[in-house]
Amino acid sequence: MTSYLHSSNRNGDEHDLETRFADIFQQHEHRLYTLALCLVKSEQHVKDIIQEVFLKLWEHRHHLQDIHNMEAWLYRVMENKVIDFLRKAAADSRLKDAIWNTISQARNDTDEWLAAKEYDRIIQQAIDHLPPQRRRIYCLHKKEGLDHARIAEELSISRHTVKNQLSAAIQSIRSFVARNSGFFLFL
Repeated sequence: MTSYLHSSNRNGDEHDLETRFADIFQQHEHRLYTLALCLVKSEQHVKDIIQEVFLKLWEHRHHLQDIHNMEAWLYRVMENKVIDFLRKAAADSRLKDAIWNTISQARNDTDEWLAAKEYDRIIQQAIDHLPPQRRRIYCLHKKEGLDHARIAEELSISRHTVKNQLSAAIQSIRSFVARNSGFFLFL
């Protein structure tokens, strides 16, 4: 009886892992494919690389809870697979020339894109951690472009309160970003 329950739990756990894997695949496959295509310039090779990335994830499915930043982990695995591909391609001089001519620019573009994406994610987390009224004031000012007077009017509070809350929001966001990124210090 006990082994049946234990076996049943394992089957349930495996189903949960399969579901989580499928969700991760759906969420990240297209972006990984697009990025790898910028680096490799060959759809067939990119398909192979992406398959290897998700095969590695599947092999590590029992340790998914240990991966704290899934997107970063997947990008790192993809980067390693691309590097492996490029090393193998070095033997074929035509392929090597085509790849290495574009890799430098693609790498810079990719790094900038990833940094901007990470910055946006951290900023959004910081905004989400603000108290509700402070978050609303910040969003009205930064995202909707309202000035202090208009925000004060819309929320029925003083302009002084808007100014103080906005200042506190910016300070909180800067502190959050500094604690959670280490290299983005300015808004």
